[in-house]
Amino acid sequence: MSSVLFSPVDETELDAPDLERALKALASARRLQILEWLKDPQAHFPPQEHGDPVEHGACNMYITDKLGVSQPAASRHMKVLVDAGLVIATPRAGYVYYRRDSDAIARLTDQIAGL
Repeated sequence: MSSVLFSPVDETELDAPDLERALKALASARRLQILEWLKDPQAHFPPQEHGDPVEHGACNMYITDKLGVSQPAASRHMKVLVDAGLVIATPRAGYVYYRRDSDAIARLTDQIAGL
């Protein structure tokens, strides 16, 4: 007689390594601040020439300036958020624009709440 130790994972839930990656991405005050700014990019960043802040997100250049860090440091923070699936990167006119993946963040929030 076999017993099931774990229930099947819901396909919308992150597996353990992906959940760990997302939680590590959130373990930074700067990355949390970026996610907060990206909730309303029009309120937090200046007008952009090549991308719509709602559709495409905020330009990496503006995120770098607002964070007050070097461009490589800002890019590293954004890479961590993208790799964790919390932010979507969109190359446009020689720049990279970032926006929140609200659906992924909502799924992560639900999954954490269920722990």
